[in-house]
Amino acid sequence: MPIATVNPATGELIEEFASLTKEQVNQRLTRAEAAAAMLRATDFDTRARWMRAAADLVEAEAAHTARRLTIEMGKPIAQARGEVLKCAHAMRFYADNAESLLADQPLADPSTVGASAAYTSYEPLGVVLAVMPWNYPMWQVIRFAAPALMAGNVGLLKHASNVPQSAMYLDTLFERAGFPVGSFQTLLIGAADVEAVLRDRRVAAATLTGSEPAGRSVAAVAGSEVKKVVLELGGSDPFIVLPSADVGAAARTAVTARTINNGQSCIAAKRFIVHTEVYDEFVEAFVAGTKALTVGDPLDEETEIGPIATESGWRELVDLVGDAVAKGALLRCGGSAVGTEGWFFEPAVLEEVTTEMRVYREEAFGPLAVVHRVDDVEQALKLANDTTFGLSSSVWTTDPDEERFLISRLAAGAVFVNGMTVSYPQLPFGGIKDSGIGRELAAEGIREFCNLKTVWKS
Repeated sequence: MPIATVNPATGELIEEFASLTKEQVNQRLTRAEAAAAMLRATDFDTRARWMRAAADLVEAEAAHTARRLTIEMGKPIAQARGEVLKCAHAMRFYADNAESLLADQPLADPSTVGASAAYTSYEPLGVVLAVMPWNYPMWQVIRFAAPALMAGNVGLLKHASNVPQSAMYLDTLFERAGFPVGSFQTLLIGAADVEAVLRDRRVAAATLTGSEPAGRSVAAVAGSEVKKVVLELGGSDPFIVLPSADVGAAARTAVTARTINNGQSCIAAKRFIVHTEVYDEFVEAFVAGTKALTVGDPLDEETEIGPIATESGWRELVDLVGDAVAKGALLRCGGSAVGTEGWFFEPAVLEEVTTEMRVYREEAFGPLAVVHRVDDVEQALKLANDTTFGLSSSVWTTDPDEERFLISRLAAGAVFVNGMTVSYPQLPFGGIKDSGIGRELAAEGIREFCNLKTVWKS
C-alpha cells in the first residue's frame, strides 16, 4: 500500500510520501551502527537527561501532535491528547528508573560457585528494528523506544504506511532532545522491504506490534538469522461478569473497554461472558450505553467514536456483522455504515453468536462486541480460553474464590479484576499463544533487548 496520510473521516488524501531507496536505507543503517557505539558508551545520567528533554518536547508539542494522530487514523482528539501525554509519562518513568532496573545483580553467596564475586549485568544489544502499527501511532513506538534507548540501544522504526506524518515526527524527536545522530530513525519503506533490513548484519534484534500473520513473518526471518524478537500481536480479550459483581459499573466500563480508540485496540475487551443471573441486566445497560455514544468528527471535543482507520478495516467489520446475522446472531444495535463519507461504523452488539460464525474466532478490530451467556464460573473459564489468543482479560466479581480461580486459570498475559485492561509503564505487557512472545514495559521490557552477561571472579 502507498505510504500516505488519508483522512479516515473524509477519505481525502492529505499527503503521500516516497519510499526510501536501498541506498537511503543503507545510509540510515550506517548511522544507526555508529550511534549504537556512541550510545553504549554514555552513562545513565546522560541518557536520562536526553530522555527528559524528549519528554519535554512531547508535552510542549502535544496539541499539534494529537491533531496529527487524529487526522491520520481517526481517534477522538481527547484520546489523542491522552496518548501523547502518556508517552511523556513513560519516557520520564524510564529516565528515572532505567539505571536501577538494569543494575548489576550480585550472587548472594559467590563461594557456592567457587568465586570471590559473581554477578550478572545487562548490556545493550545494539540496533533494534521496530515494526509498529497505526492504532496508537505514538504510544506503541514510545513504549519500545523509551526503554530501548535508556538501555543504550538504537532504534529503527518501520511504521504503518497510513501514519507517515507520525513516523516522521518520531524520526527527529530524540535527536532534537540531544541523543546522538542516528539513535532513532524512521524508515519510510513498505512491508516487502522489512526482511532485507532485518537480515542486515547491523540489526541485532526486532520487535513487532501488529497482526498475527505479520508477527509470524518477522519471527520466521529473525529465527533464520538467530536474532532476538519480541512480538505483541492480536487479542480477543474476555470480559467476565459474575453474579457478585457491581453490574452497573461493569456495564459502564464494558462500553469504554470495547470502544476506546474507536474499538481498534489489541487489549480492548471483545468477548463479554456474562453469568445468566445477571445477563439481562448487564446486556440492557451495555446496549443502552453503546447506543448513547456520540459518533462523528474526531476533531470535535464531544465525539466519542471516530472513523475506522482504513477502508479495508471498515469493510471487514461490516462483513463480520453480516456473516453473523446471516447465520442467526441477534444484532442488538449498530453494525452499519454511518454517513456518506469517511469510514464510520455504528458501534454494534451481537448476541447468540455460535462457533460457525467468523466473529467467534476472528479478532474484530473496531467497536463490535459479542456477548455470551454462561451458567457458572467453570463455563465462563472454558469459553474465555476458547481462543487462539491470550493477551489480557477482565474479571468482575467480589467473590474471593472466583477471583483466585480465574486469575490462576485464565490463559492470558494479564488479568484485571473489576477494571478494564490498561497498559502502564510500571507493569509488564504482553501475551501468550497467538498473542505473541516477550514483554514490553516495566523491568521486563527494558531487559528484553539486553545481553544478560554472567561475570565470575576467582
